[in-house]
Amino acid sequence: MAGEAQRRSQWPLAITLLVAATGLVVLTFYNWRNGVFIFAAAVGLGGLFRAALTDTAAGLLHVRGRAFDTTFLLLAAAAVAVLGLIIPN
Repeated sequence: MAGEAQRRSQWPLAITLLVAATGLVVLTFYNWRNGVFIFAAAVGLGGLFRAALTDTAAGLLHVRGRAFDTTFLLLAAAAVAVLGLIIPN
């Protein structure tokens, strides 16, 4: 039972990684700018998961304190999105 509860707590990370992988595929094979925005959205989604979920429910998204993790992930998402906007074609 403990293993099942531990696997269940990893869904936020799995969803975040799935969206990030989608962004990387789009970035590689289609439009690089759209891929960067999808990747930034994945990082932001991780930050939102970390803000909304408890430490146990966040699973491996829980690295440090909730405030630090949330702030770092959301700032990183904003930085990636801004870089995607300002880099010329």
